[in-house]
Amino acid sequence: MAVRMYQLTVDSHDLPAQARFWSRVLDWRILFESEDEIVIGADALALPGMCFIAVPEGKTVKNRLHLDLTPDDQAAEVERILALGARRIDVGQGADATWVTLADPEGNEFCVLRAKTSLTD
Repeated sequence: MAVRMYQLTVDSHDLPAQARFWSRVLDWRILFESEDEIVIGADALALPGMCFIAVPEGKTVKNRLHLDLTPDDQAAEVERILALGARRIDVGQGADATWVTLADPEGNEFCVLRAKTSLTD
């Protein structure tokens, strides 16, 4: 393969808070930390990871890219993530949606899907 996904980079106002939140959500750990960058991942050799970089401004518009998470138990996972600091949001998903849309502490949208076994499930 000529290319593969290395990491997802997230502009962040509060790097430590964002890195801690996502580390807990994904059960990853902090792999590198400096004043303007924090990298998290399952392991230093397990791609992809997430990189949080410092920006002065806060989020102002809806994401054009977001994460979809697939747990074994959607309801339990939504409650766990809410307890970590996420909040429910409405982006027009409708009452019959099979996913739950949440926002991280800085307002970045992400979805918690039902259990999935493949990319086409």
